[in-house]
Amino acid sequence: EVQLVESGGGLVQAGGSLTLSCAASGFTEDDWAIGWFRQAPGKERQGVSCLNNNDGFTYYSNSAKGRFTISRDNAKNTVTLQMNSLKPEDTAVYYCSAELGARLCTIAPGLQDYWGQGTQVTVSS
Repeated sequence: EVQLVESGGGLVQAGGSLTLSCAASGFTEDDWAIGWFRQAPGKERQGVSCLNNNDGFTYYSNSAKGRFTISRDNAKNTVTLQMNSLKPEDTAVYYCSAELGARLCTIAPGLQDYWGQGTQVTVSS
């Protein structure tokens, strides 16, 4: 079974940076994608970014473009989300997800097959 473990959340001042990591295991096929999502209190879960395992295709939400970078370390089966120029509105619980059989990854929450436990990111003003 696929398992996802996030790490790297924390408290940072506005304008600062944080790096989130998602350690993934249990895949039995090559067509899968890792996504990053976030959920602020009282709001719906929203997609931030995703990455295809087979070809490295990446996608970013408008709020993430130019500030966040998603990347992978194949040797460690880890996908990292580097977040720069953080804003208070980036405060949320961040989740990584796995989408199986993905030809092109998506950041639609309803299409994800597995979720990690989440990690809190708090950006102070």
